[in-house]
Amino acid sequence: MAVTLHITGEPESDAVLSEHPFALLAGMLLDQQFPMERAFAGPWKVLERFGSIDPRDIAVADPVRFEELCTTPPAIHRYGRAMAARLQALARIVVDEYDGHAERIWTEASSGADLVKRIEALPGFGAQKAKIFAALVGKQLGVKPRGWATAVGDYGKAGFRSVADVVDGESLQKVRAHKKEMKAAAKKEGA
Repeated sequence: MAVTLHITGEPESDAVLSEHPFALLAGMLLDQQFPMERAFAGPWKVLERFGSIDPRDIAVADPVRFEELCTTPPAIHRYGRAMAARLQALARIVVDEYDGHAERIWTEASSGADLVKRIEALPGFGAQKAKIFAALVGKQLGVKPRGWATAVGDYGKAGFRSVADVVDGESLQKVRAHKKEMKAAAKKEGA
């Protein structure tokens, strides 16, 4: 990836996301029930502690040792054990189905719908997360296969809806504010 991402606010972890497609995918996996920038810093922690962010290495790592490095404070996620297992499952799929090249998930998609379908098939990625990640690779990496805008829905629009729109500290705060508004609205609707 030739683009420099600015998601975490930490140059070292943003560099890992920018240079390693699997790290970007892993950051998105970790982005649930955890602050966005800390989730996307998780792959950098894995690289620092494990010595690799290559899915081939992660897929075959000793699960106990890998879980240990993921849960060592500061952990990669508030649910470090579960996320360590999910990262290894994700790595195995990337190795088995994409020959260890995570970027093939998005660069070889035949359409926007195919892109979202490929992402949604990954462990830990539901429909919404798949659309957000497809919007991220579209907006920040320029990967917009035919039908991309329709496939990602509102996440492809201009604004500050998700991590796809985070390019600096200011945009991160705007995305946070949007998420807070959406949660409040959903809570009000459910009451």
